[in-house]
Amino acid sequence: MPRSVVSDPAAPEPVGPYSHAASGSGALLHLSGQTPIDPATQRLVEGDVEVQTRQVFANLGSVLAAAGRGFDDVVKVNVYLTDMADFAAMNAVYATMFTAPYPARTTVAVAGLPLGARVEIELIAGEHG
Repeated sequence: MPRSVVSDPAAPEPVGPYSHAASGSGALLHLSGQTPIDPATQRLVEGDVEVQTRQVFANLGSVLAAAGRGFDDVVKVNVYLTDMADFAAMNAVYATMFTAPYPARTTVAVAGLPLGARVEIELIAGEHG
């Protein structure tokens, strides 16, 4: 089955050999993990995990929009934190992005993220509507 990709010129450039999002058969769109890179500077935003989480969601929102979808289409979220002490601050921002019924979610602590980011989030979105 051929792969269909989404490239969003308004999102940060990928830091490796991957697409912003891809889909295969079916209606699911898999978004690559986004870190808190400012698309204007291609640099990591400075600030705490709350600031970084807001930037991550801005980047994800841009990719979703480029694919004709939005946060209401998200069915699964994977969150990666370098410190679980940041969970509450990340979760406070996260709670502003979704409404009930909420997508499924996994949150894990990792040893490190690209460019020294404190948070990375990836999404799976269903069909728009």
